[in-house]
Amino acid sequence: MLRYVIRRLLLIIPTMFFVALITFSLAHLAPGSPFDRNENRPLPQEQLDKINRYYGIDQPIPVQFVDYIGNLLRGDLGLSFTRGRPVVDLIGQGIGTTAQLGVQALIVALAFSIPLGIVSALKQNTPLDYLSLLIATIGTTIPSFVTAIFLIYVLGASLHLLPFVGWGTWQHMVMPTFVLALAPGAFLTRITRASMLEAIRQDYVRTARAKGLREQSVIVGHALKNALIPVATIIGPATAGLITGSFIIESLFNVPGIGRLYVISINQRDYPMIMSTTLLYAFVIMIANITVDIVYGALDPRIKVS
Repeated sequence: MLRYVIRRLLLIIPTMFFVALITFSLAHLAPGSPFDRNENRPLPQEQLDKINRYYGIDQPIPVQFVDYIGNLLRGDLGLSFTRGRPVVDLIGQGIGTTAQLGVQALIVALAFSIPLGIVSALKQNTPLDYLSLLIATIGTTIPSFVTAIFLIYVLGASLHLLPFVGWGTWQHMVMPTFVLALAPGAFLTRITRASMLEAIRQDYVRTARAKGLREQSVIVGHALKNALIPVATIIGPATAGLITGSFIIESLFNVPGIGRLYVISINQRDYPMIMSTTLLYAFVIMIANITVDIVYGALDPRIKVS
């Protein structure tokens, strides 16, 4: 297992390189520079050339990419074009908020999805089962931004029950956390239900019941552990997605995280911010996938790494 983990960690290096190459190329495809897009207050050409030369944007794209990789290997993520501050400082300020929002959403998603999926499977074809399927269907079919706008209008603008702009108190966290947790939670509910239904129909469960074991022991000790293996497959990418994929939610609720900062950077063509944030997201997703593979072995000893 150790050799497998080391091999997977080493694969992160070429993967990150290709992510950087693709992102850098796409970011520079549009003509012009980030400093000549202000049509209301256009910069004089002489000043524009001076700024482009200062940031190295006047160099050929391959040269810019080699310079960026060299700086990246030294731990220098560059300066933000629009803010004039080190990118590492800006990411450091926002990553805590984004991680907090993602972890909260993950806890909420797991707290209702796994118990609801288990109960739904054990109470198959009952009103409770149909209710859970309805909740799961609504959560997976309605886009998160539609749910967010609906809650902002009802709970925020109309009833004034919760604030919907900013981040600080627990009231600010309720709506963004719920909206971000709804879709993955609904999907995990369906996966848990399907896995649990398959597990309780296996021969080893029938054998455990025939031995006279209590139903609770049969479900928890035999069926649940095997039913959680497919769920773990989803939890890994879902965790990375919740922590890194809150672009729309952070923008709608004005949450000062790196997701909102990433959207702003794309609109402003802030190359260093776009590159650094994308590489951070890619790294988190790869680590999450490796963690899932390790968890497989813990949940089921039959799963071995050849």
